Amino acid sequence: MTQLNQYGQPVGFALPDWQPLAPPAAVRLTGRFCSLEPLRIEHSNALLSAFSLAPDDRDWTWLGAAKPTSLTEMEQWVNGKCRDNGLVSYAVIDQRSQQAVGAVCFANIDSQNGAIEIGHVTWSPLMQRNVLGSEAIFLLLQQAFQLGYRRVAWRCDSTNFASRRAAERLGFTFEGCFRQAMTRKQRNRDTDWLSIIDSEWSHIRQALTAWLSPQNMDNSGREQLKLRAYFAGGPNTTPLE
Repeated sequence: MTQLNQYGQPVGFALPDWQPLAPPAAVRLTGRFCSLEPLRIEHSNALLSAFSLAPDDRDWTWLGAAKPTSLTEMEQWVNGKCRDNGLVSYAVIDQRSQQAVGAVCFANIDSQNGAIEIGHVTWSPLMQRNVLGSEAIFLLLQQAFQLGYRRVAWRCDSTNFASRRAAERLGFTFEGCFRQAMTRKQRNRDTDWLSIIDSEWSHIRQALTAWLSPQNMDNSGREQLKLRAYFAGGPNTTPLE
């Protein structure tokens, strides 16, 4: 949305009350199926066990690090995130087992302008094809917008189609591709950018909340309606298969 200034020039809409925000604190965020708690070195053993369930390292193809294969390597990986002042790092805790099954971070935190990114998304096989990953992202989105952030971004390797699909499924809008934005593991990386902005959050929050509710999702994480039904217009909408 644009406005005209006193010279008749198009400018962005006014934010007369905008004030810079505080960076998000590393606090526990609790959902039905998972919780996010500040990542600690003590999570290393559970994370190693969870990631070791994968038969190979294909889930790490688009990540910056190689898959840790020993407790020492996992501790180094966890410690690197914990010591990075630019990140707010979380372990994803399965509510049933109370064990860490993945990790995720707030990154590129621009509190001056109210922009933040969800990044370093590292799911183990225990989080794949179930509700845990979706709820973990929902908890981060809810935290960011409650704190007053105006924009939550998601970026991924342009060849990581699963990551982009996951973001779009949760309500992120594709913005464009930064060509040759990075090099990673001796390869070129083009980066896709997606985002949710504050004016979109109410609708997205309502859809995610309804989808995750006991009326739709049983305690085992089995859904009656797919998330797309709630984005399409409500729980009486037949989901498209």
